[in-house]
Amino acid sequence: MYDIILKQGKERSFQRRHPWVFSGALSKIPQGVGNGETVRVLSSQGEFLGYGAYSATSSIAIRIWSFDINDLPGYDFFERKFRAALTFRKIIFNNVLPDSYRLVHAESDGLPGVIVDIYPGFAVCQLSTAGADYFRNEIADALYCVTGCNVYERSDVDSRKREGLPDVKGLLKGVEPPEFIEFTENGIRFRSSLKEGHKTGFYLDQRVNRQVVSSAAAGCGDVLNCFSYTGGFGLAALHGGAHHVLNVDSSGAALEFACSNAQLNGFSTEQFSVEDADVFQFLRKCRDSRKSFDMIILDPPKLAETIKQRDKAARAYKDLNLLGFKLLRPGGKLFTFSCSGAMDDDLFEKVVCSAAQDANVNFRIIQHLAQAPDHAVSGFFPEGHYLKGLYLIRTE
Repeated sequence: MYDIILKQGKERSFQRRHPWVFSGALSKIPQGVGNGETVRVLSSQGEFLGYGAYSATSSIAIRIWSFDINDLPGYDFFERKFRAALTFRKIIFNNVLPDSYRLVHAESDGLPGVIVDIYPGFAVCQLSTAGADYFRNEIADALYCVTGCNVYERSDVDSRKREGLPDVKGLLKGVEPPEFIEFTENGIRFRSSLKEGHKTGFYLDQRVNRQVVSSAAAGCGDVLNCFSYTGGFGLAALHGGAHHVLNVDSSGAALEFACSNAQLNGFSTEQFSVEDADVFQFLRKCRDSRKSFDMIILDPPKLAETIKQRDKAARAYKDLNLLGFKLLRPGGKLFTFSCSGAMDDDLFEKVVCSAAQDANVNFRIIQHLAQAPDHAVSGFFPEGHYLKGLYLIRTE
């Protein structure tokens, strides 16, 4: 195992138990250390600081697996981590685990680059870093042992490119998932494709927020669900008592899936309709034709992957929310989200407030929204918080 020594004073992040070491903190990189290989991280004085995974291409040169000299990464390490993660989820859900949930939330569960979502009979993992990729087999074996689920990999995420890794997708342990898998969330039935769906097959991080939308939807006549994907928020609104939901997305395939989910729950085309369109263009057409809605949901894809993209993303978020406010009836409810980690909560709220000012609309914030609790954030890793949202009501 290679030793990597930090520059003097660069060990402060270890005192905060933060798991990232940037390339500028390294004194010297030993010749021959491989991408994803486990290294010992030492202070400038030679003191042991932790075991980490080395990345030859990322600006985050080392991601820490363990701060304990006796806790070396390997099969036993991953099995313990998965058992701890499962115990924690049982605490969150009061020992009644839902059909589908997040088992491992990467650094927040002490496993940098490892995401695991559980569906009926299947554990779907994303290995987004060189270190996680290096231990693919040990991760799959330990996950199979702890969960008893078939293990399928969906490591087809953009972040792997920064690690010098190709996309990988396929079976790791057990049997292949079927074309579609069915599960229930908040009393709503969903079908999802674990092989082709976004993320690991479904946006599990919005579970609680879909329940909030459902509770707020009673009596709403017209609901507009933007970036609807497979219809999660639209179905939640109908389940809560909305009369009609229009779902808008630029993916015809996703809208077909949304319609099948609506049929699965007994909703008619008069209640659940779809529009294949660019959301920004669609909203402008609605504005020009003076359409309005009782509830609007804005849940765009990630618009800022990095800090460098934040300003451009802020302008897009403002434009989106400006259009949303213009289409919202007095007394109407707006749910607006950002899943861009580079957009912090304060900036997102300022952008939304600026949009309301430009729209000449008054509003009150009813609730601040975030990712579901099975996506809990470690106190040592605030970067694990990425999903933020606002529930607003337009006032006179």
